[in-house]
Amino acid sequence: MADLPKSVGWIGLGLMGLPMAGNLLKKMSNDTQFYIYDVVPDAVKRLVEEGQGRVHACVSSREVTDKSDLVLSMVPEGSHVRAVYLTPEMGVLAGDVGSKVLIDCSTIDTGTSLAVRDACAEQHPRARFYDAPVSGGVLGADKATLTFMLGCAEDDANVSLLKQLLGMMGGNIFCCGGPALGLTAKLCNNYCSAMISIATSEAMNIGMASGMDPRVLANIFHTSTAQSAILDDWCPVPGLCPDAPSSKGYKGGFRIGLMRKDVGLAVDTAERVGVKLALGHEGLRVYDEASKDPKCEGLDSRVVYRYLGGKENWRESFPEEVPMVRDEKRRLLKKAREMGL
Repeated sequence: MADLPKSVGWIGLGLMGLPMAGNLLKKMSNDTQFYIYDVVPDAVKRLVEEGQGRVHACVSSREVTDKSDLVLSMVPEGSHVRAVYLTPEMGVLAGDVGSKVLIDCSTIDTGTSLAVRDACAEQHPRARFYDAPVSGGVLGADKATLTFMLGCAEDDANVSLLKQLLGMMGGNIFCCGGPALGLTAKLCNNYCSAMISIATSEAMNIGMASGMDPRVLANIFHTSTAQSAILDDWCPVPGLCPDAPSSKGYKGGFRIGLMRKDVGLAVDTAERVGVKLALGHEGLRVYDEASKDPKCEGLDSRVVYRYLGGKENWRESFPEEVPMVRDEKRRLLKKAREMGL
């Protein structure tokens, strides 16, 4: 077991960052102090209040760094990461970095991450910068079930510390091999997730337009080769997954603008490494247009179903209740766990 820091810095308290930092606050020892910064004062105030004296507001990324033994960041885009780390006088690298560990959980382009890492290595040779993007969305951040993709090898000197710390916010942590490969893994994951969301929406639309109850079609998918995490937990069709954003007006979840950004980054990466895409450019167009559509803007990325004309009030056509295979599977699994099987 690695020695955990007694003072933790956190920069970026958005939809993901706030619950992630909150889970660290709950799970780390009571004598651990947190130093936080965000451009939105209300988010800082909320975490300070939750901390009951353990969380302290800072006025810059540099102040966070100066007062912390380890720093984590979670911001929306590459330009924000550059600002957090590279801003003269006020950025992380302008502070007392020394031999500290710096962990960026943002999903950004690999070029920016490598540029920040190079700047860190040049200015602070004893420090270590890691890319550690996450998958699991706001629900995963809330429940501390995120998947972390670490841009380092399994034999990295800080792996034990990284896994122990990140394990308080997620259930799966993968070492992806080297710098920026955590981001590569994340972009590949989100590219796949985005295309599956479109395919699931289109397939459900075909079935419903032909007269099928979407619950029957979903049950077939759940037990056949069309099964996916999107179908099981994030189904684009409202009402099929009660806890999914689609069943709550597409509120919460992973915003469609962010998915458009990630698909764009994945397409750019594919072009840079010479990979031919059959779906990427058309999928990017769909997310780009949907993210600008007033009916979809700012909502969960599975709102692509709405953009594609999906029927949201389908219960009017299929009022009879249909048991869901997914729910029965989960009931049986829960029962087996309770019995110790």
